[in-house]
Amino acid sequence: MHRVLISSCLLGNPVRYDGRGVTHDDAILVRWREEGRVVAVCPEVAGGMPIPRPPAEIVPGEDAASVLSGRARVVAITGDDVTAPFLHGAHEALAAAHARDIRMAVLKEGSPSCGSSYVYDGHFAGRRQPGMGVTAQLLRGAGLHVFSEHQWAEAAAFLAELEAGDAR
Repeated sequence: MHRVLISSCLLGNPVRYDGRGVTHDDAILVRWREEGRVVAVCPEVAGGMPIPRPPAEIVPGEDAASVLSGRARVVAITGDDVTAPFLHGAHEALAAAHARDIRMAVLKEGSPSCGSSYVYDGHFAGRRQPGMGVTAQLLRGAGLHVFSEHQWAEAAAFLAELEAGDAR
């Protein structure tokens, strides 16, 4: 049985920067939980960040690939450099995936860690830009398929393909 890495906040766990969770009761997630497939991860908490914590964004004009290569930073709204915990947490998420042979993840969209199609632009003004968070980028670069909480059906279809391939 294939397991799925899921952002802990999507399971209702109060781990987001604002100390809240974002409960999703999608039927697919409910089924995966019942089947014991879900492996929860919060890269920011795994990286040592507190709950709650100041919001953070990748610096303007940069992206997650630049953060991973050491050319860009993640900063909190306070101006503090939080790159190190973001990197540590991303690597912890990847280690959790490798330890369980996980090949897919469903992560919280918009997060500077977990966003898979957009993140915020680094100005703390609520403006979105296309891109990925640090953890999503690291996981995708390692070959995992990364989906957002808006893509349950696509994630389920990918999981079905994985399991069909195992049955052959």
